[in-house]
Amino acid sequence: MATDMRRTLIFSGVALAGLAGVAGWTVVDGHGHPGAQATADAIQTGTAAVTRTDVAQRQLMAGKLGYAGAYQVQATGAGTITKLPPTGRMVQRGKPIYEIDGTKVPLMYGSRPVWRAFQVGMTDGPDVKQLEQNLAALGYGDGLTVDDHYSSATYWAVWHWQKDHHLTKTGTVPLGQIVFAPGPVRISALDVAAGTRVEPGRPVEHGTTPRQAVTVQVSPADLPNLKLGDPAEVTLPDQSNRSGRVTAIGTVATTPPTEGDNQGESTAPVTVTLDGTIHGLLDQASVQVSVIAEQDKGVLAVPTTALRPLPGGTYEVVVVSGGVRRHVPVRTGLFDDSAGLVEVSGAGLAEGQRVEVPNDGS
Repeated sequence: MATDMRRTLIFSGVALAGLAGVAGWTVVDGHGHPGAQATADAIQTGTAAVTRTDVAQRQLMAGKLGYAGAYQVQATGAGTITKLPPTGRMVQRGKPIYEIDGTKVPLMYGSRPVWRAFQVGMTDGPDVKQLEQNLAALGYGDGLTVDDHYSSATYWAVWHWQKDHHLTKTGTVPLGQIVFAPGPVRISALDVAAGTRVEPGRPVEHGTTPRQAVTVQVSPADLPNLKLGDPAEVTLPDQSNRSGRVTAIGTVATTPPTEGDNQGESTAPVTVTLDGTIHGLLDQASVQVSVIAEQDKGVLAVPTTALRPLPGGTYEVVVVSGGVRRHVPVRTGLFDDSAGLVEVSGAGLAEGQRVEVPNDGS
């Protein structure tokens, strides 16, 4: 059992807090006599198996459904904004991300921003390769060598691209004709209105990636319980569950504005990226996130309700074999509140045995 150097976990005591009340077990005093509660003999009981399985300690948090990543789209040329995409629209490679002076400005994929015009005779550079990668992806790669050099083949690839997109056919890409972003941009906010005069570098829009994600605001004291790659389960408003993983952990804590004399608690954002696509839910819908903060694999486990509290904060289970009931003291490990299991070990406890649990009548 993994007991050494365990990370501090928030909900490790949740299952224990009401154990005696929920399970209905008797707590005995120091002389072994029943306390004020009803005795165990008066409780309807059944049995459950001792299993060997993986037990996960989970951290439960409230989150908001949204999208991963954040982009700021800046103007690459001077002029008047004449058209903007609506918020929520997904802009793909080659599609206009805004319009300036009546001319559509298409989106290209790449991590390097536009900082110079592209033309024959320019110095080689990774931005040239980035442009050529986009031209090839858009179907203009015939005869084009994708490298750092703006060649005559690059010139003709640009010329044909401009022709097909009703741009002035020059074979060069002046500043302001394209915008680079790392990938598709889902427009989340507009920073200017149509009719605004902009200069290069002026923010025009904010966007995200198309990957759905959940943002959770986490107390700085709880951040050490999380790490990149931790598996997570997200419960949606319709009570369905989706799996995901922690993909970003904020490094800067912020404090929300105070209301009256109440000081807001500092938090840092944690992003959980979801598997698959969710349809039919509003952006910023409230969800519950369960993150596996610690996991022990291949350990003995019993239902949490099988634990019987003993004096001194210890526990036992009752092993049932035929008509024989045997009290076995156990050490507890991780509690998996979602599965209703607890990791246990004790002398004489083995996989496949049956332990006594309260019978809920079902």
